[in-house]
Amino acid sequence: MSEERYYYKGKYKVKAVTKSVGYWIIEALEAFEDVVEGEKVAVNVGERRIVPPNLVHKRKRLPPPVKEHAYELRMERKLKRLIAEKEKKP
Repeated sequence: MSEERYYYKGKYKVKAVTKSVGYWIIEALEAFEDVVEGEKVAVNVGERRIVPPNLVHKRKRLPPPVKEHAYELRMERKLKRLIAEKEKKP
């Protein structure tokens, strides 16, 4: 289809073989390990996979950092405040 280079999960070089609305068929341009249903799978060069298009990117990039849960952030602030109040009291 095209010789454009894409990055699967923003890290691994792949080539799009077929593009459709729901899924793309990609061909690996480098060997890498993928996780499918909780199991590690080795993907060899030239192997084709069916993936959702939101996992294929034009540029190499790192995934966004994992945000902490709002509850954990509130509890951390509360704990810091309590420690600061306790330190102020002689």
